[in-house]
Amino acid sequence: MAVKIRLKRMGAKKKPFYRLVVADSRSPRDGRFIEEIGYYNPVSEPVEVKIDDEKAVKWLKTGAMPTDTVKDLFYKHGVYQKLEGADQE
Repeated sequence: MAVKIRLKRMGAKKKPFYRLVVADSRSPRDGRFIEEIGYYNPVSEPVEVKIDDEKAVKWLKTGAMPTDTVKDLFYKHGVYQKLEGADQE
């Protein structure tokens, strides 16, 4: 089973709100998911992002592949730095 960390779109028309979820790559974008690890609100000023770092690092260690947008969010919020720090311990 290929697992991805990706965005699940929520919110109203023209007012997107996304949840960061871990899902099977074969499931639809807004369909079934394994676990929710955070959210992303690009409409609010300033942009609102909350990521559960521990869950994200756990899934990255087990081989979950983030999408390009999620990868950018992880870099901006230091998830990859925590992953590298956890690998060194």
